[in-house]
Order: sequence, then structure tokens, then C-alpha cells
Amino acid sequence: MTALRGITWDHPRGYAPLAASLQPYARLRDVSVEWEKRSLKDFGDAPIDALAEEYDLLVIDHPHVGLAAEKRCLLPLDEWIPAQVMETLARQSAGPSHASYSYSEHQWALAVDAAMQTSVSRPDLLQSGLPATWMDVVALGEKLKSKGMSIAVPLCPTDAICCFLTLCASMGSPFGRGPRGVDPSIGASSLRLLRQFSSLSPVQCLAWNPIMLLEHMSVANDIAYCPLAFCYNCYSRERPGQHRLRFRDIPGGRGSILGGTGIAVSSRCAFPTEACGYAAWICGAESQRSFYFAAEGQPANVAVWDDPEANARTDDFFSGTRRSLEMAYVRPRHPGFVDFQKRAGELINGFLRGQDDEQSCLSAIQREYEKTR
Repeated sequence: MTALRGITWDHPRGYAPLAASLQPYARLRDVSVEWEKRSLKDFGDAPIDALAEEYDLLVIDHPHVGLAAEKRCLLPLDEWIPAQVMETLARQSAGPSHASYSYSEHQWALAVDAAMQTSVSRPDLLQSGLPATWMDVVALGEKLKSKGMSIAVPLCPTDAICCFLTLCASMGSPFGRGPRGVDPSIGASSLRLLRQFSSLSPVQCLAWNPIMLLEHMSVANDIAYCPLAFCYNCYSRERPGQHRLRFRDIPGGRGSILGGTGIAVSSRCAFPTEACGYAAWICGAESQRSFYFAAEGQPANVAVWDDPEANARTDDFFSGTRRSLEMAYVRPRHPGFVDFQKRAGELINGFLRGQDDEQSCLSAIQREYEKTR
């Protein structure tokens, strides 16, 4: 039996569907994969070239593909997977998930998981309709505060930059489309809005990531609504002892930052044909619709997003957030962007903690971006 090593991220959504794939694929192709996990923070920040030295299969975020192309640490999958298979996966992509791993004329990963920022609510706590605009979010936050509840946004450094990028894109200036990163007036407006969200959120949100927020919302009764958080369909399913959360499009529906993951193959892999075969199989419609979704995965194949049964089991998670996915903002993927994202997140988190003023923060973000170009 051919043995492969893989690295994924440490959450049931990132690990359980891969674990569920092992027995079916071993029977099908006599190939085994030993999957290991890394933290959510390391998933976004750890150098991909170092991981490719150790593992055959890597679950990655799309901003890493620029570095992968520069270092040639991953296989260009279009040279290893039949064109017909690649065309099918591209056609079946949920939103821009598949395309986000295409860079410098090659496909560096296959979309295995699809995500973006959405809104999320507790239907039992939020009796009114969902906010339609960002200012409606502020108004809702003030109204909930008078009732002893609140809105909340996860704003740890990693998510502070993601929220900023979503707001910039939703206001018409997708970050990275110009030499300075963002239109200065829109960048300033986005920072001001984030500060309003932060002031209306519990103070611990400055250290929270989306998982922390969603876990809290599912068991406590003080947060009724979040306008911006990466979505996790597992929280929209029936879970013993926990409240069911409802995920819907962000206000306005456009500009949500694309998340999700892709599965890539190290250029040092000793069994590239077998590794590429596994990657294509697990991203295919049949795998994603069956064991992958059953194991609380969040498939990147549109066959699941269109599936009435999958929507019924998740309170219309897929259909209710589809517009945000289709209109999602794809981050820059040049080699320096991952480092920029880390530094900018720390700057914005510091700004929200009162360590800097709006214009100084924006100028620092733009200077950091210019260093990467």
C-alpha cells in the first residue's frame, strides 16, 4: 500500500472529512494517508515551503499560492491531473473557490472546502429582520445593548484584517487592485466602521476568532447577531446541548472575503501520481456529497451547495449564503501578501484597542502593502 503524509488544520471541519476518506480510498486505490493537524493561526501564517518539505499533501489557504509558484514547492496540478478532470472540477466550483488556487498560469491546489465571511444570528434571540446595510448593523447593536444583549465581531489580528478587507470590497474598493492597496477614503471608512462594531461588541472579541465566537453564541444568550465571521455549517446543524445558529449573506451581499481551503501536493512527494489522484477524488462531486458532507465538512463542490437535503440539514446554510460566496472577494496572492496580512492584522487590532488613530493606522497598512509589491 502506498503511504502518504498530509497536514490540515485543527478543527473538525478541517480534519474529520479527511479522516472519513481514508477507508474508502484505501479500498479503492490501495493508498493510505496519515493526516496531521496544525492550529488555525498556523494555517494562515506558517511558511508553506517549509511544510512542503515534510508532507506529501497540504491543505492550504489561497493567498499562499504566490509563494508556492515562486518557490516551486508544490506541484502544478494541471500538469499531473487529466484536463477533463480539471475542467469538471472548475465547472463544479462553488463560487471562485477553484479559481482562487490558480496563479501564474498553473493550478496549485484543488478547492476542497468553501467558505467566506457571512452574517450569523441566533433566531430565538433576534426577532427582527436581519440588517440590510452596515449602518443597520450599528443601529441593531445599539438597540440590542439597551436590552442587555449585543452584536459581536471576532477581531483577533487574523480576523481584524479579514473584516477590513471585506468592508473595503463591499464599499467598492477591493484591496490590492491599486498600487496603494485601497482607496484612502474607503479605507478610512472601513476602519471607522470596524471601530463602531468593536465598541458594540464584548471586549473579548478583540481576542476571538470565529470559532470562539460561534462556540459562545451556541451556548450563551448574550450575543444575538454577528455581521462578519467566517462561516461554519456545523453550527447550523442540530447539536446536542447547543443552540442552532443561522448563517446568511453579509449585509449587501457583495465583497465578502473568500476563505475555504485547497488541497495541494508537495513537489517533493515520492508518489505524485497517487497524491494527485487522491486530491482529485476527494474534491469530486460524489465524495463531497457523501462522506465529506456527512463528516461535517463544508464542501467546495457546488453539487452540495445545490443539494436540497444538505440545505434542509443546515437551516439553508448553503442557499442562504450563496450570494456572498458567488460575489466573494479573492485576496491578492503574490508572494509577500501572507506576511502583509499578518502585519496589517496586528496594526488594525492595535487601532481597535486605542493604540493608534485612524489615519496613522491606514498609512501604516498602506506602507506595509507597498513593501510587498
